[in-house]
Amino acid sequence: MAIHDVLLDSLFNYPLLTILTISTTLILFSSIYRVFMHPISHIPGPLIPKLTSLWLYYHAYIGDEASTIHQLHEQYGLYVRVSPNEVDISDSEAIAPIYVTKGGFTKAPCYANFDIDGHKTIFSTTDMEYRKPRASAVVGMFSTKSIRENEAAIYGCVDRMVSRMKEESKTGLPVNILNLARSLAVDAVSTHLFQENYNATSEKGNRLSVSAFVDAFVAVGRFFYLPNTAFTWLEWALKKFVPDEHTATSMEVVDKFVDNLVSSTLKSATNYPGRLMAIGLERSEVKAQCKDLIFAGTDSTGMNLATICRQLSLNPDKHETLRKEILVNAQAGENRQDIQSLPYLSAVVKEALRISMANPTRLPHIVPSTGLRLSNITIPPGTMVGLSAYSLHFNPTVFPSPQSFIPERWLPDQVNDSMNKSFFAFGAGSRACIARNLAMTELYWATERIVEGDVLRGARVQDGKEGDVEIYEWFNSSVKGEKIELVWKR
Repeated sequence: MAIHDVLLDSLFNYPLLTILTISTTLILFSSIYRVFMHPISHIPGPLIPKLTSLWLYYHAYIGDEASTIHQLHEQYGLYVRVSPNEVDISDSEAIAPIYVTKGGFTKAPCYANFDIDGHKTIFSTTDMEYRKPRASAVVGMFSTKSIRENEAAIYGCVDRMVSRMKEESKTGLPVNILNLARSLAVDAVSTHLFQENYNATSEKGNRLSVSAFVDAFVAVGRFFYLPNTAFTWLEWALKKFVPDEHTATSMEVVDKFVDNLVSSTLKSATNYPGRLMAIGLERSEVKAQCKDLIFAGTDSTGMNLATICRQLSLNPDKHETLRKEILVNAQAGENRQDIQSLPYLSAVVKEALRISMANPTRLPHIVPSTGLRLSNITIPPGTMVGLSAYSLHFNPTVFPSPQSFIPERWLPDQVNDSMNKSFFAFGAGSRACIARNLAMTELYWATERIVEGDVLRGARVQDGKEGDVEIYEWFNSSVKGEKIELVWKR
């Protein structure tokens, strides 16, 4: 009897057993191929990630991806296989070829999960030709010159936030500085880029109207690596069967703000939506681009500024060193330096960016047809590769006592090339954060005003919470409990 006859006879007489046998055989051969014969089988790593992407999906979902993979690097070295076709790299030498040289590698398809309202954004698109006209239209608004021209308005946002912090510090109750930092971030973004202040610093209550909107997009990071089709269905199911009234309300508030903004903006306007409309974009896409900016500009900068305030409260000696530098500079008259050139203030900001983990996980890109060769390791075309701020910033060889807040390491006579190469707070290359100049300006100006006004005098972290801030390590981190609190001694 021919083999195919035997198979047909088995299928009809023992269908479940036959299907199980065939399935088991296919899984076995697939597993053998992935472990021993796959083009990246030479990259070390634990067994399960070599067999299935479910391992990576799981750790991304529960929010310990970055620290878990960091531990794998300590065990396996600079290159670790974290899924059947993905390699995580903890070597700053890989930054240039992946993100910088000739524009870097193409972003991974999973960035589509950050599309907004059916539109690609300047951040989420993988197509450089799609991105180029949109980024070119608005990039000038993020220049140092443009920001300086709007200095008074941005400082106005800073001063309102500082006044709010002073006011809340007198209540004797815990103050959620993450909430206050976010209020400044959204006001600065809206004031400078939209020429329409969101006015979050005037909002009372424990949570900003924009926060649930921001947190909803942060939560996308739980499912970042899923294929876009699977993500789309999952997102639909969550909205339908697990609705969140607070998030829905926040979405409506932001939608209304953006809708009014875009509706009242002319194509000839010099603000962010006006520049995008001037190149022929539909209003629906302009709204999506503005919402993306509100999300990104609020979340990361809010986390970074809250980290600065918390660390200066935990380290009063460093606060005093910084305060002395700022006050001396303020009294220097014509010899006053631009605050971004002050060495200790710069060190404080950079160290906070290093440890805040606003964006802890890898930025995945796809190896092109030419392949990637580094440190005698060859990674074939089509492989997903990336580096994470977590592994780079917490590398003890580059940053001794990596979990500790030590601004002094960034002073001119202490910093070295390895530190600068490993600094990855804003990514790198042509796809680095487009708003990094504005974000840095906010951090410098806000820190200056907070310290100069002695707002943190007497501030302390609540007893028992002096350790690291616990976060969900998603693409954008999420603080567990959504609070970073300080209490002022009365």
